[in-house]
Amino acid sequence: MEKIEKYQLISKEIAVLVGGEENIQGVAHCATRLRIVLNDTSLVDIKKLENVDLVKGVFITGDQLQIIFGAGLVNDVYAVFAKEVHRENMTLENLKTQSNQKQNPIQKAIKSLSDVFIEIIPAILAAALLMGLTGVLGKWDVVLNNPTLYSLNRLASLASTGIFAILPMAVCYSSTKRYGGRPILGLVVGAIMLDSSLANAYSIGTAGFNPEVLNLFGLQIQMIGFQGGVIIALMMGWVVANLDKFFIKRIPDVIKLLVAPMLTVFISTLLLFTVVGPVGRMLGDGISGSLIWMAENLGFLGYALFGGFQQIIVITGLHHIFGAVESQLITSTGRNFLNPLMSVALIGQAGAVLGYLALHWQNVKMRELCIPSFISTLFGISEPAIFGVNLRYRYPLIAGCIGGAVAGAYVYFVDLASLGFGTTAVPGIAIVDPSNNGYMNYIIAHIIGLVIAMVLTIIFGKLQKDTAANFKMVLPAKGKVESITKANDPTFSSKSLGDGLVITPTEELIVSPCDATVEFVFPTKHAIGLRLDNGVGLLIHCGINTVELNGSGFDVLVQKDQKVKANTPLLKMDIEAIRKQGYDTQILVVVTDITENMNVKIIESETTWLTFN
Repeated sequence: MEKIEKYQLISKEIAVLVGGEENIQGVAHCATRLRIVLNDTSLVDIKKLENVDLVKGVFITGDQLQIIFGAGLVNDVYAVFAKEVHRENMTLENLKTQSNQKQNPIQKAIKSLSDVFIEIIPAILAAALLMGLTGVLGKWDVVLNNPTLYSLNRLASLASTGIFAILPMAVCYSSTKRYGGRPILGLVVGAIMLDSSLANAYSIGTAGFNPEVLNLFGLQIQMIGFQGGVIIALMMGWVVANLDKFFIKRIPDVIKLLVAPMLTVFISTLLLFTVVGPVGRMLGDGISGSLIWMAENLGFLGYALFGGFQQIIVITGLHHIFGAVESQLITSTGRNFLNPLMSVALIGQAGAVLGYLALHWQNVKMRELCIPSFISTLFGISEPAIFGVNLRYRYPLIAGCIGGAVAGAYVYFVDLASLGFGTTAVPGIAIVDPSNNGYMNYIIAHIIGLVIAMVLTIIFGKLQKDTAANFKMVLPAKGKVESITKANDPTFSSKSLGDGLVITPTEELIVSPCDATVEFVFPTKHAIGLRLDNGVGLLIHCGINTVELNGSGFDVLVQKDQKVKANTPLLKMDIEAIRKQGYDTQILVVVTDITENMNVKIIESETTWLTFN
């Protein structure tokens, strides 16, 4: 039998034993292990997986199944398996950290937003910088009066609007990909959301706005586009992905290529205009209307609430509807109090990014992310800051909202307003109402929002670090302690599974190193997985190749999902009996998962051996 055919049979068998293709979120591999992220680990048949040809071992950590094949072989198996389950082009980085942890619904929603925008953020950053640059240059006479400079600035201006014109399409594409569907179908549905035959959503409320209305079984459907509908696009990506996977599984192969995409796109379109779109708009209108009412009726408190929560609307993509309200304010009163409020709300998020950057200045990747994100906010574009940093790490978003709220209250007390709309932050100073020291108060309000958000982010971050640093760890066994690089198993010594340490035991009892939950007990009793209260995952692996003993020499004292305290007995290991059978008794303690942006330090000590920062 050819190798490829053999790997295909193995892949098909694994797919069945892990609960089917629909149970697989993603696939990657490390030096020796095939790693599969699952929706439901209870569907896995570990015993049968262990008997699959070429498999040397199987265990589950978090929502990740790890199948040991060995160096070299795992690369070939992965290539065939990923293609078999339609999960190609994933990397180990895609599966690590948060994707391996049990998360509550709010955490999952935040993670989903962050994941979807990872690929889109570079385009938004480029647009933000170009938009800011062209906005400034477009006011200079030397540019306006020079044909070449004017042409370059005009082209740059055109380039800056591209991503925002197709943002729902890009989000739907990325969301479909994130949830396991075929991305091209998400792109198609995203294009439908922006179809030119639909009335433009930005024109809602303007004179002469009269969209086509369909009558579907008595249901009145307004044919309005979804410009700016980021949350709607995100929801549609999830819908497209799940419909795609459903039809791929249910439709016979002979007609699958023709029928599955057609049904996915048509039903998605139907749901877009009848359910998802109306619900998304209703939610956005309700939130936006509430903020405007508060700003108009609750005095400084209303201004503070608007400044604090306005950037949350940016997450939904429905903040563009404020333009119609601003236009009406200028027509009615000649002044626009919403513009400076939105500007200080934005600058609060910029301050949060600066605070997070200060906390992680030594991290090169953080500098590469935070600096461009901060610069983009100076030109009025906060999406990179929100989706790339603040929402992703949560506490900067909160600090940014507080900074915006305090600055919003200041806007009320100094009666700050604008004479136009459509530009904020640095370019926004050009449209400030100069009365009541408007220019000076505009600058002061932004400094307030920036500084407060930055300081609070630093404080929140240090409090989080202090909590982590005070997390006490004890050694799980008595004996000689060494670095994981001293392990007599290349899989562990290479740190493929993570950093850790090796203990050559002198006593048979293995205890929990801290307060944790028993995440799994290996069927052969030689390994236990723990999930710490701070989200870190630990693997305690007793002996080298002791999986071959089928539990002989081990006595497990805990069970899956049991809560344990530091020094709680986990299992007993008959050191002498295991050695007599020719097996190494090294105990390998590995940090398999850490929460996002957490650093761990392994200390070869007889007492506390692991710290977080």
